[in-house]
Amino acid sequence: METAPVVVGVDGSAAGLDAVAVAAREAKLRGCPLRVVHAFLWPAFGAYPGAAAMLPGDTALRKEAQKVVDDAVAHARTSEPRVRVHGAVVTGEAMEVMVKETKTAQLAVVAGRGLGAFARLLVGSTAVHLSAYGHCPVLVVRVGGAGPRGPVLLAVDGSPAGAAAVEFAFAEAARRRSGLVALHVGSAWTRFSPRRDEPAGAAAEGPAAAGDRVLAEALAGAEKSYPDVRVERTAVEGSARELLIEASKDAGLLVTGARGHGGFAGLLLGSVSHALLQHAHCPVAVVRGAGERS
Repeated sequence: METAPVVVGVDGSAAGLDAVAVAAREAKLRGCPLRVVHAFLWPAFGAYPGAAAMLPGDTALRKEAQKVVDDAVAHARTSEPRVRVHGAVVTGEAMEVMVKETKTAQLAVVAGRGLGAFARLLVGSTAVHLSAYGHCPVLVVRVGGAGPRGPVLLAVDGSPAGAAAVEFAFAEAARRRSGLVALHVGSAWTRFSPRRDEPAGAAAEGPAAAGDRVLAEALAGAEKSYPDVRVERTAVEGSARELLIEASKDAGLLVTGARGHGGFAGLLLGSVSHALLQHAHCPVAVVRGAGERS
């Protein structure tokens, strides 16, 4: 049985080709194939079930869609010649197509923004939607492609759902042979609002002790599994969004959970994760916990 691929969505934009190069590198690091996908939506006059089969297969639109894939496949092979690459034009709306692709992928890669009416937004709707609903980790490539050759930056909040992000970050650091910076940002609100999963008396700790405890508990298992990964622990107080965005300037990748403690339980993507997608200075990997996946 073939190893699950890295899948990358393309739309013909330059940003999409940046994502292809990053995806090809991720596939090389994992020793797996790369699947390049372009979602092709037939014109409105044929947009009903079964319409695709009734329309001619050699239309100009279909040829253009195939060219988008062919160009992206060629770019991937140029970027990483040893990676097995195959492409596909998949009929459907981009968000739905990419979410379905994540069911059989080990990592999904998309550009932060591309073509279309919302191309001027900091992060496109497809990237945000996929980060919230994808069935595998989602790596969103910011404009300009990969970040600096820095460490993996891990946002740690100590929530059970964040354990998947911790595991992903350590594995990624091991593949890249880079260091890992584990950053926990606390606040007076979180310290004096005890959670049900906290030990008795934890809320009364000072900020330094509380942050150190959160990091120690969150990283313990992964540090044993990845003893060769160099870890720098940092616990600070302040705005998680501002401090993580600032720290991302020196990172090669920022890893975050989809949604941690606090906020609105019904949201699949938390405000901090959303802000990182919008403003981080390096690629951002959003990793949903097992309990968050539908």
